[in-house]
Amino acid sequence: MERPKWKPTDSNGLPQFAVDTQWAMPIEDFSIGAEDDMPPIPPPKPGPKGLQPHAASRKFGASLTSLVSSFSRASAGSATIVAPSVDIRYDDTDSFRGLSISSSSTHSREIRKQKSSTFLAKLRPQPSKQHMRSESADNSEHPSLRPPIPPLPPPQYNNSIFNLSTPTIASMPSTIKNKRSMVLKKASHSKHAPPPPPKDDPFEEFKASGIIDISELNEVEGFVNLNRASPGGERIGGSRDTDIHPTFSDPFWSGPSSPDRQQWQVVRKTSNPIPPDSAGLPSSEHTSASNWHVPPSWSVVQKPSEELAGLEAYDASESDDDGVAADDRIFDGHPARKPSITPAATISPARESRGTLGNFPSQPEYRVMLYLPSGREHLAQIGPETTVASLTASVTASVLREIEQERKMKGDNNQKVDSQKVDTFDNCIQLYLKEQMRERMLGPNEKPAAILKLRMEQAGYTVEDGMHLLNPDNLHILLKFVYKAQVLAGEGNINLETYDVVNLSGYSLRTIPPIVHKNAEQIVTLKLSRNPMLEIPLDFIQSCLVLSSLQLTHMYMKQVPESVQYCLSLHSLNISSNAIRDLENTNLTGIPKLLSVEAQNNRLTGLPSHFGRLRALTHLNISNNKFRAFPLVLTEIISLRTLDISFNMITELPAQIGLMVALKTFLIIGNQVSRFPEEMSGLVNLRTLDVRRNNISDLSIACRLPNIQIISADHNGVRALDLALGPKMTTLVASHNEITQLSIAPGPLGSPSYTLRLLDLSYAKLSSIDNLALGQLSSLRILKLDHNSIRSIPDSLGDLKWLESLSCSDNKLDALPTTLGHLQKLEALDAHNNNITELPRSLWSCASLIKINLTSNFIATWPELPLASNTQTSPVDGASPRSATSSSRASQSLPSLAYSLERLYIGENRLTDHAILPVMIFKELRVLNMSFNQIHDLPANYFRNMVHLEELYLSGNKLLSIPVEDLPRLKRLSTLFLNGNRLQTLPQELGQVKSLRILDVGSNQLKYNINNWEFDWNWNSNANLKYLNLSGNDRFQIKAPLSSVRMSRGFSHQPTSMMTGFKSLMQLRVLGLMDVTITTASNDAIDIPDENADRRVRTSLSTVCKMGYGISDSLGKNDHLTMLDLAYEIPGPQDEAIFGIFGRTHPPHGLQRGSSPNLLTKYLHDNFVKVFKAQLRDVNSLQAKNNLPRSMWSKEGIPKALIWTFLKLNQDFCEFAIIPARKNSQPNTASIAETPYFRTGVAAVVVYLLGRTLYAANVGDALAVVSRQGVCHEISRKHHPFDRSETSRIRSAEGYISPTGQVNDEVKVSRAFGYYHLFPPINACPDVFTYDLTDMDEFVIIANRGLWDFIPYQTAVDIVRNVPRNPMLAAQKLRDFAISYGADGSTMIMVVWVADLFNTTTPEPILDYRRTRPDDVHDRNIKFLAHEIPAPIGHVTLVFTDIRNSTHLWEVNPGMTTAMRLHNTLLRRQLRFCGGYEVKTEGDSFMCSFPTALAAVWWCLTVQVQLLHESWPLEILECEDGKPIVDERGNLIARGLSVRMGIHSGTPLCEPDLITHRMDYFGPMVNRSARIESSALGGQIACSQDIVNEISANIPEVNEATEDTKQQNQVAVEAIRKLGVTIVRVGEVKLKGIELPEVLSILYPSGLQARHDLKEDPVDLTASGSRVQFSAAQLEELGILCLRIEALSTGRTFKPISERKAIVISDTTEQQEQDDPKFLYCDPKLLIPPISDRSSDAELMHVLDSLVLRIVNAINSLSERVKKPKPPPRRSQQSIMSTLKLDGKLDAKTLQYISRILELC
Repeated sequence: MERPKWKPTDSNGLPQFAVDTQWAMPIEDFSIGAEDDMPPIPPPKPGPKGLQPHAASRKFGASLTSLVSSFSRASAGSATIVAPSVDIRYDDTDSFRGLSISSSSTHSREIRKQKSSTFLAKLRPQPSKQHMRSESADNSEHPSLRPPIPPLPPPQYNNSIFNLSTPTIASMPSTIKNKRSMVLKKASHSKHAPPPPPKDDPFEEFKASGIIDISELNEVEGFVNLNRASPGGERIGGSRDTDIHPTFSDPFWSGPSSPDRQQWQVVRKTSNPIPPDSAGLPSSEHTSASNWHVPPSWSVVQKPSEELAGLEAYDASESDDDGVAADDRIFDGHPARKPSITPAATISPARESRGTLGNFPSQPEYRVMLYLPSGREHLAQIGPETTVASLTASVTASVLREIEQERKMKGDNNQKVDSQKVDTFDNCIQLYLKEQMRERMLGPNEKPAAILKLRMEQAGYTVEDGMHLLNPDNLHILLKFVYKAQVLAGEGNINLETYDVVNLSGYSLRTIPPIVHKNAEQIVTLKLSRNPMLEIPLDFIQSCLVLSSLQLTHMYMKQVPESVQYCLSLHSLNISSNAIRDLENTNLTGIPKLLSVEAQNNRLTGLPSHFGRLRALTHLNISNNKFRAFPLVLTEIISLRTLDISFNMITELPAQIGLMVALKTFLIIGNQVSRFPEEMSGLVNLRTLDVRRNNISDLSIACRLPNIQIISADHNGVRALDLALGPKMTTLVASHNEITQLSIAPGPLGSPSYTLRLLDLSYAKLSSIDNLALGQLSSLRILKLDHNSIRSIPDSLGDLKWLESLSCSDNKLDALPTTLGHLQKLEALDAHNNNITELPRSLWSCASLIKINLTSNFIATWPELPLASNTQTSPVDGASPRSATSSSRASQSLPSLAYSLERLYIGENRLTDHAILPVMIFKELRVLNMSFNQIHDLPANYFRNMVHLEELYLSGNKLLSIPVEDLPRLKRLSTLFLNGNRLQTLPQELGQVKSLRILDVGSNQLKYNINNWEFDWNWNSNANLKYLNLSGNDRFQIKAPLSSVRMSRGFSHQPTSMMTGFKSLMQLRVLGLMDVTITTASNDAIDIPDENADRRVRTSLSTVCKMGYGISDSLGKNDHLTMLDLAYEIPGPQDEAIFGIFGRTHPPHGLQRGSSPNLLTKYLHDNFVKVFKAQLRDVNSLQAKNNLPRSMWSKEGIPKALIWTFLKLNQDFCEFAIIPARKNSQPNTASIAETPYFRTGVAAVVVYLLGRTLYAANVGDALAVVSRQGVCHEISRKHHPFDRSETSRIRSAEGYISPTGQVNDEVKVSRAFGYYHLFPPINACPDVFTYDLTDMDEFVIIANRGLWDFIPYQTAVDIVRNVPRNPMLAAQKLRDFAISYGADGSTMIMVVWVADLFNTTTPEPILDYRRTRPDDVHDRNIKFLAHEIPAPIGHVTLVFTDIRNSTHLWEVNPGMTTAMRLHNTLLRRQLRFCGGYEVKTEGDSFMCSFPTALAAVWWCLTVQVQLLHESWPLEILECEDGKPIVDERGNLIARGLSVRMGIHSGTPLCEPDLITHRMDYFGPMVNRSARIESSALGGQIACSQDIVNEISANIPEVNEATEDTKQQNQVAVEAIRKLGVTIVRVGEVKLKGIELPEVLSILYPSGLQARHDLKEDPVDLTASGSRVQFSAAQLEELGILCLRIEALSTGRTFKPISERKAIVISDTTEQQEQDDPKFLYCDPKLLIPPISDRSSDAELMHVLDSLVLRIVNAINSLSERVKKPKPPPRRSQQSIMSTLKLDGKLDAKTLQYISRILELC
């Protein structure tokens, strides 16, 4: 056959292929052969050193010249040519274990004899050659008899990876399939195990092209028949879907022949081995390559054949630990919150949805692109049962067939591709899986379709998503299937300068390079991570004499290489992030100095027994595995000091844990441990204990450990914290617990005080702090009490002389302790968001105080300056006040605080112009925040002393101007916020502050006239501006000056843009011009800078779809833009708009110079609308195709379109920015991590409005909430790695969570755009919520973590509702509050006023926000709400409330204090929303009045629903009066405190109270209202007939209108209709003290009517109320135990008599026992008090006390009975000698001898 005609070679020596424009890649018919039944196959071993090609031929683009030179070198010195009929075997010689050839000729047998004689002569340990495989086993069929290759089907293409019509491999014609199966069946019945998989063949390109005939390679010295040499076995490592077992060949095996043994044979024509390729050697070492000797072995010790017999090839359908097959495991990545109990009346109208468009196959067929080593791309179709072996066979045939077709097209018809060549080519290549910068070789029985399906599910794709979004060209975002030629050894170009630290991570190595092997004795640290390394040769490990650290991470290993156990010098072993299920195969006990093992992020379920013999092991990390029980073998490792077993599924710590006495650090984060065993007290050396995110309720055992120093126990179930601290305890973090009680035990004996330095009790439910307990913590440095319900801090705080930081924000503090001035070391005080009305005067004495944050309080005055004589405070324990200079401190009489304070936050208080004057004396201020006060004017010299000022916040006041005299003195001022004031102009002196970078003057009344540029400020004067916001100034106009003015002012020679444009601001990042008028005069245009990836310019109006919206942002400490907003109105017949924000979640790392850090954010912003429209069109077309009703299109289609948009954008950006960078990078996978943007990520939230429905989708920590009548409703979900559902998803995607809460210890969000190096653990699949708007909805808040990390959802809603209907000002206020509360990063907030959709007139405040708030409101929970309505008079409706069994709960339940405050806050908040007036409270009872009856009904219904979802203390939820109750359908109908209510209307006597000055009501109507309330049960709303008539006339409108119908509040009517109300008629009821009966009815919110069937038991005033309940049966068992102990104390055994035996005793043996005095037979009922199920709690408690007393007495009697007699007192030595001397019968010498004997005793 003639060779094909090729074009001339290029400059690199590569042939130029002729291009056929009509050529199209066909789709082949594949089939599944009998490879699935093949026996286990060993991993490939490194080949002989003489078979290495030239370095240039190792790359796929190797030149032909270098390839030919490799052939000549390999064949040089050959004396003979191997016959064409060749078999391949492995050789177990002393030098290597690699591929070899043999033939059926006698020459082959002679070679074997020569080898055997060599073995006997050298007497070196080699494997036996007695059991070599038969030559003719695989040559039984002549190539000419093999079936012909079927013709190719016509090419069929589509854009999806799925194919539902084209036949797959499994659908190959049956005749071909059967013939191929017969051939494979014969091979499978061979008595020899199949050979290992082949190495990559660097000559693949030339074989496929026809330049080199494959058959000719058999006759070249040093080359082998790859048809025989191709291994088909598995490797050591494996992914989630590749359960690959290790197999090794033993070079020292000398046992009998076995069919399971691997056979090795070498045919060599030269006397000396050919050295490996020396391309990786330095130039100086090239000459010595010929002297390099082949290592003794390239393999580890292999197990005997009987141990390998049970190993099976891995199949992708292997079941996981949870019993779910990998093929069938479906995880859509969107875990909806599914509470165990579904409330009947849900309070959130948002619902989570993913959407579906039709039925799709669960086992589809896929179309994937296969990448061949020749540079070809082959499109293949694979079915669910397609294996790698069958795929490779079909690909091989297809590729060679294509070559033949190309030859025919060129006229070369003489040469054909025969079937033998197909099989030879079939074994030249091996399929690899590349993903996440890792790659591994796939075994022949693995199923690529199963792997692909699993990766799709892990990345958030359903089958439906994949069919639409994925195609063979973009599948690389998930994975790549790459065929590689098998290189025998020494892959890649390895250039190393030194060999003490060898980093080979990500080099795609399958064996150790020769250059590394040669220098093994120098290696100290070896990093082999992210390589498809099959094994580590034993001789290499043994050559590493000083190797101390070995890293084998991200290698898909299923088991640890066995050779590792022979590295005797190893100190540290890192095998994390693999797929290791057990450690049985590698016995590490032989490594005497192994100190550290990192095995996190694997699939370990247990540890082997030999692990306990690691006597030197000190550090072990087995976190992020699948342990369900604590491995007991760990308790045997006596040297273990650090143990991390976090993020497993451990529920209990064993008692044996006390044996780990050497343990110093113990991390068990993210498990389900509920208690510490008593034996844990044996951890006497434990210093650090981290038990975050468990279910632990008691920390006392851990706190008492003698050497414990740090305990981290946040997010647990601690309720009562008993600080019985050990003598060395320094840090205790117990935040986010249900702590309601705090007590401190006496200090340790012998210690003057506690050593605790940090105590964190934030986010608990504390209501008070004990004065004595706090004073004992005298060593405390940091105290955190944030987010509690504490009303006061005791004065003993002043005794904490070492305290440096006090944080008590978000409490209910009325004042700070007066002893605050004693804290001379205090540096930070944070008490924002409290009820503080005044500050203690002693605050001036805090000599070290640097930061004060008192934002959001009720402070009206600053404390007066102390007298001069009191300002000089004496230092405490060496603490000296901070001062500017020593001379000024001596000459001035200012207090200490004036010289120390640097950061002062006093925003959102009640400070006036006069109250802020004392602030002028602070000379060291860097930050001053006085925003949102009542400041009208500042003195002219206000900033004279603040020369160090850097940030100034004056937003939200009533300033008309700012002082200008001292502005030029503020040389460091960089941030100035003046938004939300009444400024009309800005002074020209502001331009002299050259350091100004951030300026916000939005939402003022600014007017600008360019013609007054000499007197007014112009932005071009501050050339360093990065942030400039002028939005919200609707009177602000930017226009070019008149030509006459330009001539008169002398700047006619300058361009107009110099004064009116913004392009001179070269550093500008954000420019806000929303609602600003921009005009031009003549031909002069205003230069508005263009947007780019690092600049945002807003020039639009603040309305979309007639809805007002506002945007506010902050750069924080970032020099570049990080957030972008999106507001887009879609033209159409109905309201349609898109709102969203996009922003980086973390600062970028490793970006190249010139690369924008905001490129991904900008890409999403610019392309979202376009992609969403396209996806929405596709969704609609699919729905129409599937005949879905048009009414369902939005419900199902829009959520799906949003999901597709997020996934599509993530794919497209990878193609846009990542893939081009990869193509220009080096071929190894390590270069991927160096590409720009590969490690950047963006969080996003998008809200799509269609008509009156919101669809919200988000990834990351960007969230959105809706306010409905002041109640916050979440329409998004924060994706945090600590969330258990997200943790499960990340772990299933082979990621892990670090103790810091980061995915793979890098990213703090679990979903985001980007982060391709962590894909799919971090993916862009969003959560989608659907929310139906009503006229009760007010606004939507969309923001990133800069807001939500510092302000709770409900507080944010309250802040916006407190602003007049101005969304721009509301967004700015939220941002300013976030900054005041501590936000210092990038922040973006958008407020959309959806209430405008329902208003046809000019918007007005919802509840008249313009009215001033009364001065007597000092409650932070309602201070942001609308003020209370005036007291109703005339015809009013009264409501009385009461808590069921409240008296009893106060007596016995410790959680009642916290529960009462939650109850009071809820009722008062709802009064503001529903328009009620609080008359008075008596204990836990409320008396309220309403102007209308339906407002009262609205309030009662809302409170009953809200009570179900309040965050009650656990003590309340576990007691009988507060436990959750569900109805027959599982709906929650009762939970927490049960409140009864009574409603009645009438005309009472109205008089203000003389003391409280609040309106009070008197008369018969009031008495009747109170009696109606008392007739109700818990959870019921009793009402009179008048109330029922109003409900019937307005809600269902079934009755005639009453006199008051027209007066009813229509907002209340609509709200009641939304809630739903059920009326249960009771009839006439005789009320106590009322003569005439009243017709009563009971009201229930819709869904809670099942409460009517609940029976309320009489209140048992003696009941314990404890959450630990006991029954009568338990007491009876305790009584039996008491009787037995009492019998034992008298020397007898108690045996109870049953009722039958008490009547008649017929058994002779039992009769004899009764007569025996050693037994006590009696009826227990006669000896213990009577107990029945009807006994009350008080009676049971009495019986319990009696039994306990009897048991104690019996035990004391028993101990006296068995007590050993005391030995006689021992006489002392002196008394004995005195007695002997007095006796006088012994001489002095004898007495001395006796004395010495006594001393020895």
